[in-house]
Amino acid sequence: MKKPSVCFVLAFLFFVLSPLLWPQEDFLKIEASVVPRRLSRGEEGTVLLKLSLEEGITVSPHPDFIIEFKPCEELVFPKNFFTASDLEIDALEAAGEGYLNLQKPIKVPFTVSLEAKKGSHILEGKIKYFARSKKEGWCVKNTAKFYVAFSTRSSVIKKKL
Repeated sequence: MKKPSVCFVLAFLFFVLSPLLWPQEDFLKIEASVVPRRLSRGEEGTVLLKLSLEEGITVSPHPDFIIEFKPCEELVFPKNFFTASDLEIDALEAAGEGYLNLQKPIKVPFTVSLEAKKGSHILEGKIKYFARSKKEGWCVKNTAKFYVAFSTRSSVIKKKL
């Protein structure tokens, strides 16, 4: 019995593993902002996400649509991640198939840390979702990353009693 040639093994591995290395298509475009853009320590704010999808693409409500933020010392979020139900994103149905209504901007609340450093910062996040095309008959798990700039002041907001 002959041993498989090295070329054959390498070719086999290339064809099996190469689809895993191809970049994913971005079906979801994200426009992110922080409101207000300039924040004081202790101040409450909102990450505002405006989402748009390619024509004919919808986002499935199941499995979960998840928004995650990379840890940022300046901002304190109430949770580590947020689902569509956490953010009260409506699920609609058309032709017997459910999808998320992403027409309205998504608002994620936060508080600026009392130890936040003064200056400009970048908040990084990602959205994990399942994109679907009913017309083409497919569903794919995908991730879209976003970045948003904000700045902090050295002043502290006094909480009203």
